[in-house]
Amino acid sequence: MKPIVTGFCFLFLSTYGWTQTTLNTDVLVIGGSTGGVGAAIQSARLQNKTILIEPTQWLGGMLTAAGVSCTDGNDELHSGIWMEFREELYKHYKTRNLFTGWISETCFEAQVGDSIFKAMFKREKFLTVKYQWFFEKALMMGKSITGAVFVNQKGQKLTVNASLVIDATDLGDVFASAGAGFDLGMEHPIYAKETMAPGKSDMIQDLTWVAVLKDYGPNANKTIPRPKNYDSTRYFCSCLDAPCPDGSAYKVNTEKMLDYALLPNKQYMINWPAHGNDYYVNVTSIPQIKRYEYLEAARQQTLGFVYFIQTQLGKKNLGLSPLFPGGSGLALMPYHREGRRVKGEVRLNVNDLIEPFDQNDPLYRTGISVGDYPVDHHHSKEKNPPNIDFPRVPSFSIPLGSLIPKDVENLIVAEKGISVSNIVNGSTRLQPCVLLTGQAAGALAAVVLKERKANPSYSVKQADVRNVQAQLLAAKAYLRPYFDVKPEHPNWISIQRIGVTGILKSRGVPEGWANKTFFDPDSLITENELSEGLGSFFGIGGLSKSNTKITVSNLKAQLIIVMLAKRIKISFWKSNEELQEVLSNRSINSSTALTKAQVAVILDHYLHPFNYPVDHFGRLNNSNDTPTIELRP
Repeated sequence: MKPIVTGFCFLFLSTYGWTQTTLNTDVLVIGGSTGGVGAAIQSARLQNKTILIEPTQWLGGMLTAAGVSCTDGNDELHSGIWMEFREELYKHYKTRNLFTGWISETCFEAQVGDSIFKAMFKREKFLTVKYQWFFEKALMMGKSITGAVFVNQKGQKLTVNASLVIDATDLGDVFASAGAGFDLGMEHPIYAKETMAPGKSDMIQDLTWVAVLKDYGPNANKTIPRPKNYDSTRYFCSCLDAPCPDGSAYKVNTEKMLDYALLPNKQYMINWPAHGNDYYVNVTSIPQIKRYEYLEAARQQTLGFVYFIQTQLGKKNLGLSPLFPGGSGLALMPYHREGRRVKGEVRLNVNDLIEPFDQNDPLYRTGISVGDYPVDHHHSKEKNPPNIDFPRVPSFSIPLGSLIPKDVENLIVAEKGISVSNIVNGSTRLQPCVLLTGQAAGALAAVVLKERKANPSYSVKQADVRNVQAQLLAAKAYLRPYFDVKPEHPNWISIQRIGVTGILKSRGVPEGWANKTFFDPDSLITENELSEGLGSFFGIGGLSKSNTKITVSNLKAQLIIVMLAKRIKISFWKSNEELQEVLSNRSINSSTALTKAQVAVILDHYLHPFNYPVDHFGRLNNSNDTPTIELRP
């Protein structure tokens, strides 16, 4: 049963021939994008009345309506709603092997993804969705957003008033309308604080209007009419079988090119960057409802590539699939890789990805979603993009403060428009990472609304990082991107909580298209390693330093030093039997060398460092006192 939406009014203006509806809600999610569905589901699960408004008929954005249904990244990060979604795909296809296309371990048909998200929405009694409404403008009271106005193709208006608003649009339409500062395009190295930044330019990444082709059998002829303004030379060099006068053809044949994004049931998702259907156009300044007409050239680029495949490459048996509404074979919307990026409370740059523990601001402590994709930008050669030496990065965490606009109150960002550099956008824009960032936005909204029950003036900017992280851990969502510690690991929560303190550090390993971060739970650590972590977190010296491996005995000695130096109360195990119970290991005694996972469990259970509040920069708010919040499960 759907919640009753209070404050409903209906107004018919016969003079002008249009209707206006007003709704009130706790949380308004603008955009049924990948981030939007994550935000709406998480918000509703935490029992906030949530309304999501979406321009198309589908849920999922780039994962579904844009047709990009071979996902990029996070194959081994079994986190939160992203993993829930994959489990539903496995159930639907009756297999855990969705490695049909060589680009991704998770390939599915877009309409299946949409149906899964709709089923997930239907299970949430606090969640309502409205389709085919376009965002028009933000409603403001001073610098605080109070809701939004939407319009449909019939000219009707919809106003939604909300306690909190989440911008889940692909291009950052809401925060721009609300007056938030934002960045667009490439950046100067000094501004970005990145040596490889190419210089200031408004150039954003290419978008792609995806098509899906279906194999109709060897004798079929599904050749489409020749597209208007068709120019076959646009697609030269797209593969080894295509004409390529300069000899720079992409080094795969036609079959390999098509199998790039092979979907179940012998269908092909056409999202080919090498002289294929990437297209440069910037429509950020065009109102949502008018964008379709400005994107016609992108659709023609894709239809031209389809025609080229059918005629020049001899694949007339491949025709447009009817899976999208209307049967056109083209996605409902383009795949936007980049739009505006909000100026947030914090800004993630590439240095935070490469060396998270060596920065002035330990943003990793505030992590709320994870990704493992490399820096990857798409730029048409026709636009003469600058040469960028993209850095190699390990897997990474998104900081909470990057979801919070600096200039506007009452607003959270949930899609690609979070506060990151242009370079970093090439890693954070991918589907699984964005879905998890959206989930974090929903958790953040819930924490703020709960605090407002006691303090009505409580701001999004005041949100307690650890409370948001605790909500996400309860939903089995990663804070740190550990490749080697999955949620089914018996110590997963303790390792995640200790990981975001930085007391026990991880090691990042760039590995191409699936970067990694290792916690090394079964390794042994030394007194030096632990004393460095404890000293850095609590701001103290005098801890034991040696290459001696940590044992039960010398770990206790380290904790006593922390207790005395900071005048804080630490509970200790009263016997080996008690510690054996905590560690689920009957062979533990005072001289046993402890694994890193066991040290994490002991620190988490007895010291509770996760309960010490940190600000949005990752700095301890109250390091001289005992923990001020209770976050134990």
